[in-house]
Amino acid sequence: AGSFQEAGVIQCAYNLNFPLRAVTASSAQCPAWSAFSVSSPAVVLETAEDRPEAVVVRLYEAHGSTVVAWLQTSLPVKEAMLCDLLERPAARGCLPLEQRGVRLSFTPFHVLSILLVLRQ
Repeated sequence: AGSFQEAGVIQCAYNLNFPLRAVTASSAQCPAWSAFSVSSPAVVLETAEDRPEAVVVRLYEAHGSTVVAWLQTSLPVKEAMLCDLLERPAARGCLPLEQRGVRLSFTPFHVLSILLVLRQ
């Protein structure tokens, strides 16, 4: 019911096309852990790719709206910067690391690539 945004169509499509798979593990208790979270349902974290000493995260705005979202990670990030689609750092692309994570601004259907340099 309602618009595709209200109905959660994007999330349902990802759940259908990339279902969660359960695997058997040892009986040891493991704490819950998530590498990334995004504060807005309008922003989709599409991929995270490993690089030596860094991770490139690609996100996009999926609802056709202008939105500010926070990218949070449990990884030991020492620097965050915008990069182009070829994953080259953008001039003046440094993003401040804040308590809530990295603040990102999106326009409708905008794609952002973020290079997260990790502490060693």
